Parts: sequence; C-alpha cells; structure tokens
Amino acid sequence: MKTAFITGASSGFGKAIAQKLLENNYKCVLLARRKEKLEEFKKNFNNQVHIIACDVRDKNTLFKEINALPLEFKKIDVLVNSAGLALGANEFHKMSIEDMETMVDTNIKGLLYVSKAVLEIMTNDAYIFNFGSVAANYPYFGANVYAGTKAFVGQFSLALRNDLRHTNIKVCDVAPGLCKTEFSIVRFKGDINAANKVYENTKYLSAEDIAEAVFSILSLNSYVNINRIELMPQTQTWSGFHIVKDEE
Repeated sequence: MKTAFITGASSGFGKAIAQKLLENNYKCVLLARRKEKLEEFKKNFNNQVHIIACDVRDKNTLFKEINALPLEFKKIDVLVNSAGLALGANEFHKMSIEDMETMVDTNIKGLLYVSKAVLEIMTNDAYIFNFGSVAANYPYFGANVYAGTKAFVGQFSLALRNDLRHTNIKVCDVAPGLCKTEFSIVRFKGDINAANKVYENTKYLSAEDIAEAVFSILSLNSYVNINRIELMPQTQTWSGFHIVKDEE
C-alpha cells in the first residue's frame, strides 16, 4: 500500500485528491489547519489516515510533526502540495501588506517547508505534485501577488525536477483554471455573493476533475514525468491584450 502526503487536505483540491487516493487503497497523511475536517476522513478510513492539524507557515510545528510520523506512514510515495490561497482581487497598490505576506508565506514558503521536510522521507519512485495556477502564465485583473507566487511554484517545480534527475522522483506543476472550491470564498474573505459571481452563468471545473487528472498521472509508467499539466474548462480562455482607450 502506497502512502501520500497531502497539504490543504480539508477542502478543495487536497480533499478531493485525498478521497480519490484513499478509495484506491492509498494510505494518506492529511495536513490542514482545520482539525475537525481532517477527523472526518479518519472516521471514514480509520487506519488509512494520519492527520496533522497545522498551518504550512508554521515551520517548527511542521518539521516536528513530520519527523514524528508513525512508522507505517514514514515512507512517502506521493506528495501533494495543494495548500495555497489568494486574498483580494484589487490592484496591487490597494492591497494590504498583511494579505500580501500571507500569500507569500503560504504559497511559497509553506510549499518550500513541506517539500524540504517530506523529501527526506520520500521513496525513490515517488511523485511530487505542486499546485500552481493558470494565473502564473495568463495575468488577469487582481491576480498580481497571487500570480507571482504561482509563477514561483512553476519555476520551482522545474528546478526541483532538475535537482532530482539522478533519482526516480518525479515532479509535476498542476495548474488549474476556473474551478469552484472554497478558493473564491477565501479570496473574498467570506463574502459568498462575491465568490459566487465568479462562477455565474458559466461552466467550471470541479475539484474532482483535478483529482482524476492527478490520479491518471500516477497511473502512468514509473519512468514518465509530466512536467506541467494545465486544466481549464472549455468556457475559459485568454482574451488577449487590454488596451486603454481615452473614453475609459
């Protein structure tokens, strides 16, 4: 039985991937801030799950918990770095310093902390999935700092793959587009109406779609590395350059 380590496991992509892997006979170490959400998995899958209630920004607790993993969860075959967030959707100069720092600390530093700690206990035939975004390559209004953090994820994933070239550890940058999860609720700080407007009158991806894609990659031959996978609904595309006109 293989073992996966999944961050952001209480909702969204992390939760959907955890569900998919657990249903397919994986053991999972599930990390998130909300302990009560993680305990739901524990009830349903019992000995297949070990939970860590921790914020990826909390470096000291993170390393302590990973070092103290039970023996049966000590060898990691799959790492899913899905913990991340966007805060706000305004111009950069209108953003708060606190929101900027939270995004950088979570999306970049948290990713680095988890990757550093878990790499020490990964098997030599493992797969790392780092969650980026289409925002890394296609800028949109209000993305600024968030897009920058996800561009880091993409470049770090390529660099990490290069560093691991003498192993059979594979690295994939997963870059989703429009997908309805708690993402927009967090971005708009609990404003459900603002969050729902993002998805009105269009088709969007589900977290389960992303989980299926990740699982399909894991099903490939062990010598195949998918460097990057970008997923968008058919309704989403890029709209070209924006040109400011005098009448605006």
